[in-house]
Amino acid sequence: MTNSKISADFIATDNDKRASALKSDYAALGEKLARSDIDINAITDKVAAFFVAVPSWGVGTGGTRFARFPGLGEPRNIFDKLDDCSVINELTRATPTVSLHIPWDKTDTRELKAKGDALGLGFDAMNSNTFSDAPDQANSYKYGSLSHVDAATRAQAVEHNIECIEIGAALGSKALTVWVGDGSNFPGQTNFTRSFERYLAAMADIYKALPDDWRLFSEHKMYEPAFYSTVVQDWGTNYLIAQTLGPKAQCLVDLGHHAPNTNIEMIVARLIQFGKLGGFHFNDSKYGDDDLDAGSVEPYRLFLVFNELVDAEHRGVKGFHPAHMIDQSHNVTDPIESLISSANEIRRAYAQALLVDRAALEGYQNGNDALMATETLKRAYRTDVEAILAEARRRTGGAIDPVAAYRASGYRAKVATERPAVKGGSGGIV
Repeated sequence: MTNSKISADFIATDNDKRASALKSDYAALGEKLARSDIDINAITDKVAAFFVAVPSWGVGTGGTRFARFPGLGEPRNIFDKLDDCSVINELTRATPTVSLHIPWDKTDTRELKAKGDALGLGFDAMNSNTFSDAPDQANSYKYGSLSHVDAATRAQAVEHNIECIEIGAALGSKALTVWVGDGSNFPGQTNFTRSFERYLAAMADIYKALPDDWRLFSEHKMYEPAFYSTVVQDWGTNYLIAQTLGPKAQCLVDLGHHAPNTNIEMIVARLIQFGKLGGFHFNDSKYGDDDLDAGSVEPYRLFLVFNELVDAEHRGVKGFHPAHMIDQSHNVTDPIESLISSANEIRRAYAQALLVDRAALEGYQNGNDALMATETLKRAYRTDVEAILAEARRRTGGAIDPVAAYRASGYRAKVATERPAVKGGSGGIV
């Protein structure tokens, strides 16, 4: 039995108020989809089985490079973070795993595993941190980590990643995500080739430490904190890394880590084609790596990404099982509400992509009918699938309207009385 933060009885009572309207909306949508020979229950079952991991760091209030303004009931430690993560899953039934960041979340692994079990949560990909210095570490990462000119600093970064693997293995994780801030701020500051050679050699040492059933996700980002050059700056370099390291190495695609107007869905297709799509950090952006709520700015782009994922699923691509994780910074909203909303939007894009008439689309593509091909995608995207999302949650014990139920539960006010208020605004993203 799990230690629920929001009781099943409360959720059921809240659902009772909305059940009649949902029943009508679901029946109406089912009738509409049936005219296109689509079984609404089959779609609902697939949506209910689609999960996305929440980031432990995401339940705290984020910030900018200039300031951070703490909210009420800020989690004090990883155990508070897991409590908040469990609320998201209890209401959405879409987020049964948590992605940890070390050393931010470092603690006794037995206590951590026991806490997760008590809350009904598992642990997704581990995330290492060599982009900032931990207290009392011997060597600084100011000028890089895995690509640093100093061998001792590189060795320290490698050892940290191996430690993340060991912690994750004790928790049941099966993947390590490596993102580094290594790069340069001035022309001539680093030698591009030697820097990348050092990075590859260090990553090879990490790769050797992977258990047989683990995957290593390398993550690219075109800028920040290094603004002139970045060691792992784009998906091409990311692909080279995965190809060089071996079959357990794959590319992680963060939707915010691309230049504006980049065709991310085509990058996804390329990585699928060559067996190197490891997974995603879902978020949204307007200018760069904004880490906005998923689907808040470019919902059609999110749908187009999922169109490629469902296409691969439809074609039965061998070994296709990408990891789905959220990576966001919540500056002006309740982080729990934003993560609930994002999980819902990610499932929405998946549901819409499941509605695409694949046979018709292929026919239009083969016939060079550009207009009808794009209309086939738009027809699925324009379909209001909210009733499917709500029914998927209801059937699995979640809330029909999870944000409304969360607000009615009073959870935020409750933890605000239990957790000391954080005063002052520090700098930094998280």
